[in-house]
Amino acid sequence: MYVETILKDKGHNVVSIPADATLKQAADLLGEKRIGAIVVADKNGLAGILSERDIVRAVSKFGKDALGKPVSETMTRNVITCAPSDTVDHLMGVMTGGRFRHVPVLDKGEMIGLVSIGDVVKYKIAETEMEAEQLKIYIATG
Repeated sequence: MYVETILKDKGHNVVSIPADATLKQAADLLGEKRIGAIVVADKNGLAGILSERDIVRAVSKFGKDALGKPVSETMTRNVITCAPSDTVDHLMGVMTGGRFRHVPVLDKGEMIGLVSIGDVVKYKIAETEMEAEQLKIYIATG
């Protein structure tokens, strides 16, 4: 199974915010959209990614003053991305190894989606269930 399979079902919508937005604005958008990470975009495209964890770290470090700081001070700049042709198994390994939960999907340098670890787990479970069902059929008819 490939990342493009996830995007076909999930869609290609990516919620983004400018780097000069405040952490409060980002937190409000995360809450409103009920998501765990937001892409930080600039005129060149992907500038970074901001997760709930990033906001928690900033609040821990700066207290309530963190919410007035620009997203650019807290976001992850070196974003790991994937391609639609990457396998879900590969992506799961990358996410688990890097201990992050969201990966932007790039196709020829253009961002076409965002995949979460929840998306990956959902598809791995579906794949495992399908394989189990095929084994049952094989055993029953074998």
